[in-house]
Amino acid sequence: MQLTITAMTYGPDGLARKEDGKAVFVSGGITGDVVEARIVEEGASFARAICDEVLEPSPSRTEPACPYAGVCGGCPWAAMRRDAQLAAKEDNLRSTLSRIGRFTPEEVDELVKPIRHAKDAWGYRNKIELAPVHRNGKFFLGMHGRNPDDVIRVDACPLFDKKFPKALKGVAGALGYLGNSRDLELERVGIRASRRTKALEIALWTPTGGFPRGQVSRVLADSLNPTSVVRVMSKGDRRARKIAGVESLLGEGSWTERIGREEMRLSAPSFFQVNTAAAEILLELVLEALQPQEHEVAIDLYCGAGTFTLPLARRCEYVAAVEAYGPAVRDLRRNLEIAHLDNVDVIGGDAVREFPDEDADVLVVDPPRAGLAAEAIDLIASTSARDVAYVSCDPATLARDLRRFADEGTFVPVSATPVDLFPQTYHCETVVHLTRSASHRA
Repeated sequence: MQLTITAMTYGPDGLARKEDGKAVFVSGGITGDVVEARIVEEGASFARAICDEVLEPSPSRTEPACPYAGVCGGCPWAAMRRDAQLAAKEDNLRSTLSRIGRFTPEEVDELVKPIRHAKDAWGYRNKIELAPVHRNGKFFLGMHGRNPDDVIRVDACPLFDKKFPKALKGVAGALGYLGNSRDLELERVGIRASRRTKALEIALWTPTGGFPRGQVSRVLADSLNPTSVVRVMSKGDRRARKIAGVESLLGEGSWTERIGREEMRLSAPSFFQVNTAAAEILLELVLEALQPQEHEVAIDLYCGAGTFTLPLARRCEYVAAVEAYGPAVRDLRRNLEIAHLDNVDVIGGDAVREFPDEDADVLVVDPPRAGLAAEAIDLIASTSARDVAYVSCDPATLARDLRRFADEGTFVPVSATPVDLFPQTYHCETVVHLTRSASHRA
């Protein structure tokens, strides 16, 4: 069937409509394409299709910089020019605020600010992960395909930091060599690199038990000269693996990155934004929204290893920082020691159950993709904070939470700025500034 792609979804697919108006999600199509598509799934309210041929290419179509873009899952929007990607991400945020958040067109126009982005559209990622495969008696490492069950063998990843062009091939070659002579029991392999600190860490995720530590570290050292090689040991059911420990096999035993004026040390299990330069835009927007003062108290919920905690601690009298993930809590404490900051209370635990008692002036929240629990919004509303910065990685849960804030009435959103942390993909971060409503001010 011939279809015209009219928009991009919050996903890898383009959106088209049949003659009867039914939505069709088309894999391989981008906004403006006229395609020959094959229906692969027919639902009651929508259909899914695969683009078999581009009959009339969109003006926004470009040749991907990655030869694996059509099969690898890492850059599903690589066939779109960057200006079109940015426009689509801003449109997705606007649409979601309208559909899910039930904000009026006028309110959306007032809220949404122009999308921000760093310079690099390729070579920006400080982290990639490789998946192990045993196929036809051979072992190799590759990247997950558009179908997550597929693993694609690749020589390089143009998304990965361009200062380390041989890292992926070096790791895959070294571990592929070893893995064909013995079972390393690898579950995944992470590579982290920093062009700012020159740190290169290889993290090997395995079950607990015996492991050829010396042999693996020697082969990786000869291949890449990394600053750190670690083994992350896990246990439990495959769907809910838990970390049993991290052991250093070579070098520093952790990875170092510089963001803003802070140098942060991170263990392999800890989260850090994969685009450091764009993460600095998040930090800038949070500080602009909060305008923290030296006599004020700040709360940082879901604080991780301290991306926002450290700069807040330099600007405020005191910070209460809450994080549930054990490795991140340990990294935060270490980063505070490195920074010589002693005005932070690190609270390990769930953000709702361990919500700080402090009477805060400013508050930042950076929750996981699921967004905020309704109880968290009530607790935030119960504080005396004058301003809140909400950092979101999912437009749908953000829109839901902003509607909850608006309905509760204590805080009102005044700006929502999308930030393109993930070029060549549909993912987008957003920083929202909420301020205390006039009727709730002291």
